[in-house]
Amino acid sequence: MIIGVLKEPFPETRVSLLPEHVTFLKKWNVDVLIEDNAGATAFASNSSYEAACATIASRKQILETAPIILSISNFTGEDIEALNENAIVLGVYQPLFHYQEISNWAAKGLTVFSMDMLPRTTRAQSMDVLSSQANIAGYKAVLTAANLFPKYFPMFMTAAGSIPPAKILILGAGVAGLQAIATSKRLGAVVEVFDTRPAVKEEVMSLGAKFVEVEGAADASKAGGYAVEQTPEFLQKQKAKIAESVAKADIIITTAQIPGKPAPVLLTTDMINAMKNGSVIIDLAAATGGNTELTKNDETVHHNGVSIVGTSRLPGTMPSDASKLYGKNILNFLQLIINKEGELNLNFEDDLVKGTCIAHGKVIINERVKTLVV
Repeated sequence: MIIGVLKEPFPETRVSLLPEHVTFLKKWNVDVLIEDNAGATAFASNSSYEAACATIASRKQILETAPIILSISNFTGEDIEALNENAIVLGVYQPLFHYQEISNWAAKGLTVFSMDMLPRTTRAQSMDVLSSQANIAGYKAVLTAANLFPKYFPMFMTAAGSIPPAKILILGAGVAGLQAIATSKRLGAVVEVFDTRPAVKEEVMSLGAKFVEVEGAADASKAGGYAVEQTPEFLQKQKAKIAESVAKADIIITTAQIPGKPAPVLLTTDMINAMKNGSVIIDLAAATGGNTELTKNDETVHHNGVSIVGTSRLPGTMPSDASKLYGKNILNFLQLIINKEGELNLNFEDDLVKGTCIAHGKVIINERVKTLVV
């Protein structure tokens, strides 16, 4: 078996596998082709891959020869033309948003595995790329806010006077939100957290944050860790409750997303206008529209003295560890489709293999994506 690893296009800095992951694959009788300088932005040199017994190759060679291709980002049209029919591609392709593009890949005969569609079950935790990367995003969101915020995070009592602690509001207590809570508390901030899922209250409080409750939320227990759409009545109560906390907050970190749909707008322009001068908002849902009315993806908007950072690339600011965690997720998933002899074994009876596979046999097989394709 040969697995090819492609170099990601700018501005992506991560790579699908590091040299340490290649070493594991060699034990499974798998040969690895690495595109020239694929790991450079993740601080993995060609020589380090070669020391792990990988082979450095051109993009064209990899696309034409490797039965399995690893690429975090979506392919270009030229890539798809160069790929062999029946090749297997594995990455994070967001098929609920790029469904027509995925349909074209299926028509060519590609088998498409998209790791963002992995069922979020206990068994899948070691393969959950969304969680491993969200953990980094939550951590870096707080550090980004600390760099922009014109005041201290912790409380200080000095001869020159007392400095009150920063007040942070975190909207969404998933993986990113929980890491943001922990990091904020380590830096000495006072933290409030809002989430529509009452089940996360204990986790929030165990990290030392205050949980803001709004009664009447729709059940999100089966949403795989995501937010779900709420009733108009609940949204009105939610808006009023959030507005109270927003007016007091120095920093807000938003993380709420709904699979396959635009992110819910939690912060209106009026709410942002009520914030203090110098306040900071880090919107981790920027890629799907953002949790504020003013968010622009991959841009920082300055409005009425408030900085609104729309960022979907925070894991890429820590490319070494982000690639290390992502690569380990990929290794764990590959064990489901490659046997101990290094041979391909697509077992669609396995719920994780079936749930992650979007296209196979020239058709879309994922039911959620199938309903979107025209």
